Amino acid sequence: MRNLIILLLSSFMSSAAVAQIQTEKKAAVTQKELFTKVANLDSSLFAAYNAKDLELMKTFFTKDLEWYQDNGGLIDFEQVFINFESIFHRDYDLKRNLIKESLEVHPIEGYGAIEVGSHQFRHIENGKLEIGTFKFLMIWKNDNGNWKISRVISYDH
Repeated sequence: MRNLIILLLSSFMSSAAVAQIQTEKKAAVTQKELFTKVANLDSSLFAAYNAKDLELMKTFFTKDLEWYQDNGGLIDFEQVFINFESIFHRDYDLKRNLIKESLEVHPIEGYGAIEVGSHQFRHIENGKLEIGTFKFLMIWKNDNGNWKISRVISYDH
């Protein structure tokens, strides 16, 4: 009887260890998939930005968007797009580039993901290349596979 109990416990512990390893592997794949998903969304959003496609850009944000800007305060959805429209009508062409090695993506259980990174904005002004490097944090909401940004923190300007 004692041998049977030891055999059963050993079998149970082995099964638990295998299940733990499988869970860890699944979580690692899920994190990589999430990173890829958010990185692709970021790329698509800023391709629209660089193309000055305001209408496409709007599709990446929730209507209850809150945008916190260290040098501009709290801005809502409507004001964000008034600001973008103003940027798109400047005399120079402002382009955004993600600093890829800075990108971090973290899951938010039951909601979506946090994207953190740095990006550069470049333009020619008065014949000189101007480059600004800034930090950002974006909260992506996953609504049944429809990913949109609900909060932005733009800082270090």
